[in-house]
Amino acid sequence: MRFLITAGPTREAIDPVRYLTNRSSGKMGYCLAEAAVHEGHSVLLVSGPTSLYIPHGVDFLPVESAQEMYDAVKNQAPYADAAILSAAVADYRPVFVPDRKIKKTGERMVLELERTGDILGSMRTEFGFSGVLIGFAAETHDVEDYARGKLERKRCDMVVANDVSRSDIGFDSSENEVMLVYPDRTELLEKAPKTQIALRIIERASRLAQEKEASC
Repeated sequence: MRFLITAGPTREAIDPVRYLTNRSSGKMGYCLAEAAVHEGHSVLLVSGPTSLYIPHGVDFLPVESAQEMYDAVKNQAPYADAAILSAAVADYRPVFVPDRKIKKTGERMVLELERTGDILGSMRTEFGFSGVLIGFAAETHDVEDYARGKLERKRCDMVVANDVSRSDIGFDSSENEVMLVYPDRTELLEKAPKTQIALRIIERASRLAQEKEASC
């Protein structure tokens, strides 16, 4: 199978030296890419900025902003059999970015933000993607409910949900515990190294592809 995997955070420029970002390390997405190659699949990894080594055997496309990731996924989605969108893409970006550093003046500064493009939500519609679609939901509360809502709104085959309020899993950790939310059920993958979690997700993605092909 041909996998398209996104990973890492995005950076949204405030000025030439500052940006908005998040705590994603990219570890889960990189483990997914490595696991897919290990299982004999071809992989294109589209990644925001991280300090991680690029897994051996993957095609690698670096991006920085949410818009760059949106454009990259839009261009590459037609060539993929399965897409796993694990990147932590910024929901908002500054409306105006000056070409010079903003100088410190008053006691407060107000930033006007606008929504970024919805990559996962565009896969079935604007991008016309018909393969296996797996999204991620990083939540701090009501994890399964929010994940199921995302699954339905964005027409995913599966959503991988994890509780990022926990300090022992998720962001910056080498371990994770996730719920795999399907249209008809939820499966818990108990706490384990992200490498093991990634292998199980790739196995589930392959199974979903077989089921999709059999139903056609």
